[in-house]
Amino acid sequence: MSNAYNRLTEERMGELQALMAYRHYTVDPERLKVYSHDEVSGEKYRALPEIVLYPETTEEIARIMKWANENRIPVTPRGAGTGLSGGAVPVFSGIVLSLERMNRILELDKETLTITVEPGVVTDEIQRAAKSAGLLYAGDPCSSDASFIGGNVAENAGGNKVIKYGATGRHVMGLEVVLPDGQIARFGGKLVKDVTGYDFVSLMVGSEGTLGIMTKITLRLIPLLKYSAALLVPFEDVETAIAFVPKMMTQAKLLPASIEFMDQASLALTGRFLNSELPYATAGAHLIIELEENDKGLLFDEYTRIGEMCLKYGALEVYVADNRNTREKIWKARKAIAEAVSSFYPEHCMEDIVVPINRIPQIVEKVRDISERYRLETINFGHAGDGNLHVTFLNHRYTTEQWEETIENALDDLYRETVLLGGTLSGEHGIGLKRKKYLSTVLSPTVLELTRRIKNAFDPNGILNPGKIVD
Repeated sequence: MSNAYNRLTEERMGELQALMAYRHYTVDPERLKVYSHDEVSGEKYRALPEIVLYPETTEEIARIMKWANENRIPVTPRGAGTGLSGGAVPVFSGIVLSLERMNRILELDKETLTITVEPGVVTDEIQRAAKSAGLLYAGDPCSSDASFIGGNVAENAGGNKVIKYGATGRHVMGLEVVLPDGQIARFGGKLVKDVTGYDFVSLMVGSEGTLGIMTKITLRLIPLLKYSAALLVPFEDVETAIAFVPKMMTQAKLLPASIEFMDQASLALTGRFLNSELPYATAGAHLIIELEENDKGLLFDEYTRIGEMCLKYGALEVYVADNRNTREKIWKARKAIAEAVSSFYPEHCMEDIVVPINRIPQIVEKVRDISERYRLETINFGHAGDGNLHVTFLNHRYTTEQWEETIENALDDLYRETVLLGGTLSGEHGIGLKRKKYLSTVLSPTVLELTRRIKNAFDPNGILNPGKIVD
């Protein structure tokens, strides 16, 4: 443990339990293991907390943070644990603050098109609540059936509909936040426009739990379009599939809700996992293109036009899923990839690089070179419409020690090539613990120093989620 922090002595443990009114906490060793990691594979991304607390109110969290700040005890906030950056790992032990009991939808305001929720609400529940009111919460990460909205906001999660609706941050209008010293701050609200002072809402979104703990979140809702259709489009190879994306964006004169990409290896893996295959399973790559409209005839015209373009530019076939069952079958294959990876390859490295959309074919070629150089099995999938590619290296031959050395070298090469193509390290998974040491390859010394100053202004004792993003 860092010398900057104190341990939870028996006396301090008693004080902390008293703050929780002697309820809603655990020190059970087996339970602590559950909170020692997120979804990043590898023992180096695991650390045991000394205690896990389950607060239920903003005021409880404020008391905990005030006490922890005064006693120099590190606090790691945690949502559902579905993160992919090591952001919820308690690097310096101390307290894990689990937000799973703060799981209420507080208000759905149809007149202002907003919904206010606590951070432990599962994203799917928000989508269902909005839909029941004839509205849409457009945040749609692939982990929406498990991830908490607090984690989505903390990481500025992207997902399947970013190309049309934007990442999570675009939908966040207001926040209630407990600061590291226990003070409670409220930023934004239900106003569509607000330039009164600095934009603290945008600063908190994507801050990965390093600046404050969000306890209430007000989200923007939009009208729910009546009809949607998903096109499943196989191509002979990755290059042809990806090259089609910017052509569609510029020539079709319409904006799909989603453009997702899966190479043959990722599709084969999820086929094994689900014990089912999509059509043309041996094709080099598939695109999923989803369209939404209020007019059924207009939707038909749009997907017919897109389908004809696909065939013109090398598609092997175009499958139209214009009802709920067939759409869900297509999306189930896409959303199951990450789970399939974890199931078949306990040691893997799922990355989150972003390049300009016209550079995706080039980065895919570089990934192929890196995989061959280090003899790595690799799958590629992700959000083709916004250039966000989940390059995933799979360990199928190395010992753990060999794997760790090999993957570090492969990541050095991957990030270097990504930056040379005008890209960056992460589009939605975050920096956290996993990518912290690579941050200087993208951010200038000036920006890194500003980042440290902001962290220090919010958290001068460095107790909140230490070890993440920057030291």
